[in-house]
Amino acid sequence: MGVPRVYCDCQVCEEARAGGLNRRYRSSVSVESEEGSFLIDCGPDWRESMERRGQRFAGTVLVTHPHFDHIGGLPEWADACRWLERKGRIYAPKEVLDAINRQYPWLERNLDFHPMDEGISLAGWRISGWKVNHGKNGYSYAYRLEKKGYVWAYCPDSIALPPEQRLLLNGLDLLVLGTSFYHELAEFSTRSVYDVKEALELLRELKPKQTIFTHMSHDIDLRQDYALPDGVRYAVTGMNVPLAAI
Repeated sequence: MGVPRVYCDCQVCEEARAGGLNRRYRSSVSVESEEGSFLIDCGPDWRESMERRGQRFAGTVLVTHPHFDHIGGLPEWADACRWLERKGRIYAPKEVLDAINRQYPWLERNLDFHPMDEGISLAGWRISGWKVNHGKNGYSYAYRLEKKGYVWAYCPDSIALPPEQRLLLNGLDLLVLGTSFYHELAEFSTRSVYDVKEALELLRELKPKQTIFTHMSHDIDLRQDYALPDGVRYAVTGMNVPLAAI
């Protein structure tokens, strides 16, 4: 839901409401390189994120799964393509594209749908996707991106990954992982995303060089010191991350 949550007057939401550090939007990233650029996910905050970056057009979007917080901006993106008389390109596994088409059957007028079940190359990155457990919410996809000796993965919605779903999360320079709460107390069967404590346990196995936690709820207060391990940090709205060996 982003932060602040409209119904909430907790300290984190009030600080975010005043334009503070905890102001955050639905998870999305813009990947930019000399070879081109693309977005990963297109949630309902798409227009605002474009305005914050001063970006007037997005030609390509890679989607992780067909939930509203990750695809709610697709109609607005498609409408921008219509006004600019340019076709956007949307990439995702076929079952994700099929689900999007069922929800928004008019998008194909302005967007070209590209299944990428066998992987894809975008902006110089070789991208592999695989299905990951999303708990009570079913499934999502994670993506592993490789270029010039640098490897990173984007996995915003997952929980309790079995060993076979962790394989492509090994050997990473950077892992971007969703963690909604620091310690979520809800009954496990009702949950859908790792909490921070569980994610830290996962990192002990995967050992990425860097990790960024994203997809955070108002439970996470960025003004606090959570004593995260070296190389682990929380995402901040608008942050820039170099995707190359330093």
